[in-house]
Amino acid sequence: MIVIMKQMNNKKVLITGASGFIGSTAVDKALELGYDTWAGIRKSSSRKYLSDSRINFTFLDCSNKENLKNQLKDLTENYGKFDYIIHIAGLTKALHKSDFDEVNYVQTRNLAESLIEIGAVPDAFVLMSSLSALGAGDEKGYTPINIEHTPNPTTSYGKSKLKAENFLKGLKDFPYLIIRPTGVYGPRDKDYYILMKAVKSGLDVGAGLKKQILTFIYSEDLVEVIFKLIEKGLVRREYIVADGDFYTDTEFNQIVQDALDKKHVVRLKIPLFLVKPAAWISEKTASIFGKASTFNSDKYRIMKQRNWACDITPLKEDINFEPKYRLRQGVEKTVKWYKNQGWL
Repeated sequence: MIVIMKQMNNKKVLITGASGFIGSTAVDKALELGYDTWAGIRKSSSRKYLSDSRINFTFLDCSNKENLKNQLKDLTENYGKFDYIIHIAGLTKALHKSDFDEVNYVQTRNLAESLIEIGAVPDAFVLMSSLSALGAGDEKGYTPINIEHTPNPTTSYGKSKLKAENFLKGLKDFPYLIIRPTGVYGPRDKDYYILMKAVKSGLDVGAGLKKQILTFIYSEDLVEVIFKLIEKGLVRREYIVADGDFYTDTEFNQIVQDALDKKHVVRLKIPLFLVKPAAWISEKTASIFGKASTFNSDKYRIMKQRNWACDITPLKEDINFEPKYRLRQGVEKTVKWYKNQGWL
C-alpha cells in the first residue's frame, strides 16, 4: 500500500524504520535537503514525528520476500527507482533471541535481494548497524576501536547486525554503506531518557566498579553524516560514527546532572556480579507477560563492556567530519526537548 502526499522532482530517498527516533530524524534531514522523501513504516506505526505533508508513505513487508518484491516492483514502475535507501528499521530488544536475526539480518537480506532481482538497486544502500557489531575493545589499555578491529560481538543484537553487514559485503558490486554509530542520543530518544529521568529523581546508578569509557553521537549529527557520505558517492565502505570525544561514565552523568540543574544526586555503583542476575530476572519476568525488557542479558553485556572509545579518522578524512553538537550542548538541547514535551 502506498500513500502519496506530494510529488517532488528531486532525488528519491527511502528511509525504513522512519517512525522511530533515528528514522524520523533522518526524514527531517531529507526534507531539509530537498529530497523526494519516502518513509517506510508499518501500518501500525505512529506518525507523531511524520506530520510533514511532503512525506510519501509506503508500507513494506520485509518479512515476506515475495510480497516485498511485488511492493518494490510496483513502486519502481510507478515512481521510478530510489536513488538512495537508508535502512534503519530493526530490533534493539526482543522477546526471543531469534527475533534479532529474523529482523536485523533476514529482513535486510530480503530487501537487498529483492532490489537486485527486480533491477532496482539504488546508488547507495545504507545499513544502520551498530558499534555493538564489533564487540568489546581493549579493556586494559583502552585503545580506541577502529574499522580494522576484528568483529567479536557479545550480544545477540550485535551478532545479528554483523550478519547483515557480512551479507551485504558479500554481494558483488552492491553499493552498501555500513554505518556503526556509538551511543545515539537526542530528542525523541527513549533509552537515554530513562537515565535522565532517574538523575532528575536524584538517583545515578552505574554498573561495574572499573573505569568505563563512553562515546556518543547526537542524532542530528548522525543523519548529517549519512547524507554527506551518500552525496559524495562513497559506497562499499564502513564507518564508525561518534563525535570523537571520550567520557567516563561519571563525566557523562555529571553533564546530565548539570543540564537538569540537579544539585544533589545519590551515586550508586552496582557490582557487575549483582547486575547480571538482575538483568536475567528482568528479562524472564517480562517474558512471562509476553513483553521484551529493555534491561536484559544483552543490556548487561553492553553495561559490562568497559571500553566504547572509537576511532573516527576515516570520517574526518572522507567528509571532514566535525560534529555540530558536543556532548554537553547535545544533552542540554535534548533535556530542553524532553521538558518541552512534558517528559521531564
